[in-house]
Amino acid sequence: MEEFFLMWGIFICVIFILLILELGIFHKKDREIGFKESLLMSAFYIIIALIFGLWIWYIKGLDSFAEYITGFLVEKSLSLDNIFLISLVFSSLSIPLKYQHRVLFWGILSVIVLRAIMIGLGVKIVTEFEWVLYVFAAFMILTGIKMFFMSDKPVEISKNTLLIWMQKHLNITTKLHNQKFFVYQKIPGSNAKKLFVTPLLVCLVMVEFIDLIFAVDSIPAIFAITQDPYIVYTSNIFAILGLRALYFALASIIDRFYYLKYALAAVLIFIGSKIFIANALNLAKIPPMLSLTVTFTILGIGVLFSCIKATDTKKSSVND
Repeated sequence: MEEFFLMWGIFICVIFILLILELGIFHKKDREIGFKESLLMSAFYIIIALIFGLWIWYIKGLDSFAEYITGFLVEKSLSLDNIFLISLVFSSLSIPLKYQHRVLFWGILSVIVLRAIMIGLGVKIVTEFEWVLYVFAAFMILTGIKMFFMSDKPVEISKNTLLIWMQKHLNITTKLHNQKFFVYQKIPGSNAKKLFVTPLLVCLVMVEFIDLIFAVDSIPAIFAITQDPYIVYTSNIFAILGLRALYFALASIIDRFYYLKYALAAVLIFIGSKIFIANALNLAKIPPMLSLTVTFTILGIGVLFSCIKATDTKKSSVND
């Protein structure tokens, strides 16, 4: 019991300190975040996540460390499409760069709570009904296969059902009011004032909706790796925290990682297949270090081939 409170206490303290640094020091004022600063902030979050992983190794052993890193890599990779969609939301709603960080920050707070609820429910379900793991595994395999054949057709945010509903049912201002989510405005033809929401709040709701949709993929994926709620939750949250910092660097170049989608699809199929492979070989489970090695190798190959393709495309355009 002492170890339980120590582990969760340290994690909560680390996250609390990072959030204070994020809003209270690093980004106290609304401003644009440059490419270099975004990369440095992302590197900072990755280093913190790795240090935390080493602490998990010390407390829980090498296998737990391998599961944590595997979960971190998978969540990070799954969230790349998340970055693309968030970028579309910002551009569709004409949110300036200097206000985008505020939306992402408040989005993080909601994600921390939302993932805790979903993971808590997931742990209870898996504990009560162990066969659900096979359902998660099959879901991962089907998701991976679907990803291989997924269309690259552009997503039209303006046709999103949630956005259309908000535009019909909420009083939304026609313009931004600095960093405010709510404002009081006069009703046309009257001196009375009414509460309006700003496009910034609409944007925040859309970002949260995207996070919820992607959680449906990422949570079964991490449960297919480990059922330890501590590893599941910490790997998820550290991956998400760092990805928000990386957003400002990746948003403009995410389309260059062409083969990463196929690499991630292969990883999902591998993760989903592990439980069936282990049963066929009469193993309790596939060794976590082997899973980490395979995951890292597949994703690394995807990034490498994407970089080669991007370089070749750039050379071709220069020659033309």
